[in-house]
Formats: sequence, C-alpha cells, structure tokens
Amino acid sequence: MEEVIILGTGIGGCTAAIYTARADLKPLVISGHEDGGQLTLTTDVENFPGFPEGVQGPELVARAKKQAERFGARFDYDFASGIEKKEGHIEVTFESGKVLETRTLIIATGASARWLGIESEAKFKGRGVTTCATCDGAFFKDKEVIVVGGGDSAMEEALFLTKFCTKVTVVHRREELRASKIMQEKARKNDKISFIWNSSVDGIYGEKVVQGVKLKDVKTNEITDFPCDGVFLAIGHIPNTKFVVGKIDVDELGYIKADRFSHTNIPGVFAAGDVQDTRFRQAITAAGSGCMAAMEAEKYLVELE
Repeated sequence: MEEVIILGTGIGGCTAAIYTARADLKPLVISGHEDGGQLTLTTDVENFPGFPEGVQGPELVARAKKQAERFGARFDYDFASGIEKKEGHIEVTFESGKVLETRTLIIATGASARWLGIESEAKFKGRGVTTCATCDGAFFKDKEVIVVGGGDSAMEEALFLTKFCTKVTVVHRREELRASKIMQEKARKNDKISFIWNSSVDGIYGEKVVQGVKLKDVKTNEITDFPCDGVFLAIGHIPNTKFVVGKIDVDELGYIKADRFSHTNIPGVFAAGDVQDTRFRQAITAAGSGCMAAMEAEKYLVELE
C-alpha cells in the first residue's frame, strides 16, 4: 500500500513529489507517455522565478525531478488506464497490467496542446512552432508570425505577440472568428494584426528554423506560400483525463473539477497542474497547485490516522 501516488512528471507532479517526499511519504511518481510534460517541448523558460538568465524547459523539469529524488521520491514509467475508489484507499490500474493501491492519489497528468498533425510540424517544434505565446513570444522580437485558430485563446495569443512582433497574422479555417465579441474587437483594432480566412496550414518549411508556411484555401484547395518566422498554434488543449472519466467529475471539456484546495469529488484524490487548469496553464501555476495538492494529501493522511 502506497501512501501517495503521483501521476505525471511535469513541473506540477514534480513539485508535488518534492513536498510529499519532504514529508517522508515516499511518493511513487509515474511518468506516463509525456515524461516531463509540456515543458520538454519548450526551449528557454524566462518567466520562472529564480532563473534570471532563463532555463531550458527540459532542464527545469530534470532539476525538479532530481530534487524530489533527493528527498526519497521514486520514479517509474507506466500509463494509468483507470482508477477505483475502495474502502480506505484508491486502486490504480495501468496499461502494463499493473495494479497499485494507494491511500492518496495526486493526478497531474496535464493537458496536451492540440497540434496540426501534419508531417512537417514535428521537425520545427521548438524551432519556430510553439503552442504558448506567453512562454515563447519574447523570442520573436521584431519578427513576423502567424497564429492558427479563431477562438478567444487565439486572439489572446495574437494580442500578446504584438508586444514583440512587427506583424501577427491570424490564420483561420472559417470566414468568421469563434472568439467572443470583445476579443474580436480588440484584435481587429490592433494595427499589427491581420487575418487570412478560409485557410489551413498545409505545411511548414525552413532550414533550421521556420521560414514560412504553405497555406491551403479550404474552399478552392489552392496552395500558397506565406513567409513567416514563427507559427503559434492556438487550437485548444486536450486534458489527459480519459482514464478518470466516469470516476472523477470533469467539466464539458474534460478538465478535472477541483476546488481551490485541489480536492476532487473523491476523498483522497487531488488534482494539480494543467489537468484542472483551463485558464492559466503556466509552469509557475502548475508548480503552485502541485504544492497545494501535496500539502492537502499530507493533511488528509493525518486525518485518516
């Protein structure tokens, strides 16, 4: 019987591991398919406190993992496929066929950004293709970029990027935006933002970094070249919660419903990081919620005793 199992090795899961390990709970941390979470897809992280010169995303996660191991956290690789609330504990099943029992469970499995799914996309991840303007926008100072999407997130990304970029072009596959009226108005009023309608990104090209995209007119199928220095994807996120659906309350988008203390509807099960965050999705907020979930799990165990 484990005292704490943590699902996810992003910065939220690693922070939870640090706190529970320091409380001598000897947490078992399971990595899942995306070891390290979305930070492993980011190059320089310049907005995480304590790193005035910035830090590489993968390095930040690796440091947090090493810190957790220093206090006794154990790490393993598997993928949770289901959970079941039992009398006094939680049972977690994994794709490998393994079944583990734990008194508390912290779910920090994150939310994966939606990608275009085209072949050339993978080549330029971290080299001009990104899913986070807040994280990477400053690297495109005085550059021209495109934002793919038509919702509020896409407008927020485009508006944020105008702080750095000389030109931001929103590429949307429909004739009108899905964003709220106020966000549309803000974007349309900004002189740096322009729009390309009824178009999708059919390919991305460049040598070492992005130099342009191939745009496909969804009505005529015509392909045109569009030079740019960066591609920001704002087509949504997919919370990694399939294994809890029907067991833990989730919202209409699949994000775990957690209260301000990281509690889910199941006693002893807590949620941290992007898996329950539909608004901020930052490394620092994930770390903060990982701390909260860990402290609440420790408190829950004390109350059980």
